[in-house]
Formats: sequence, C-alpha cells, structure tokens
Amino acid sequence: MLFMLIVKASRNSEAGNLPSPELMEAMTKYNEELVEAGVRVMAKGLHPSSNGLRISFPNPGEKPVVTEGPFTESNDLVAGFILIDVKSREEAIEWAMRMPDPQGYGEGQIEVRQVF
Repeated sequence: MLFMLIVKASRNSEAGNLPSPELMEAMTKYNEELVEAGVRVMAKGLHPSSNGLRISFPNPGEKPVVTEGPFTESNDLVAGFILIDVKSREEAIEWAMRMPDPQGYGEGQIEVRQVF
C-alpha cells in the first residue's frame, strides 16, 4: 500500500530557511531507516510557494486562471513529501510518528494520505 507523508509548510519553510544541522542529521537518519526497511519509494522537499503558481478553474468551460506565488496560508501548503510502500495504514502511521519534527521550532505537521 502506498502512502504519502506530506510535510506541511511553515513560516520558516516559506521563508526558505533551512533546517538546523541537528534536524538535517535527524531527517537523514530517519530517511536511512526508511531505506533500510525497504519502504521508502521517494522523498523530496519543495521550494517555497514564492517560486510556484496555482492554476484554478473557477468557471466550467472557461480558461483557467493562473496565480503566481507566494501564497499566504502556509498551513495549507506543502513543503515536501515522503512516499512509502507499506503493508497497512497502521504501519504508515507508525513511520509517520517516527519522523522528527520536519520543520523544527514546534511548527512541524505531517499529513498521512493513502495513494490510489
């Protein structure tokens, strides 16, 4: 079963602030554990929303609307993700619970979603 561990953005990630060396080391160790267990499919971080854009479809049948970043609602944004292949939802939750605070500063938030 594929699950995506979605790392939510924070003020710090949106500002482009890199994690502390200690957090980088903890995340590296966590990713190594995922690889050693054979469950990690992919893990990537994303640039801040100031480098992104949104395409919305407000009116059916009309042209989409493009909005350039940055976007102000950082709690609705994604800073990165880890895709894992595990046997159950419970195992996905166990792996998510082992992840260090991905933002540091007490701002970290992880969303766990199953992939179709």
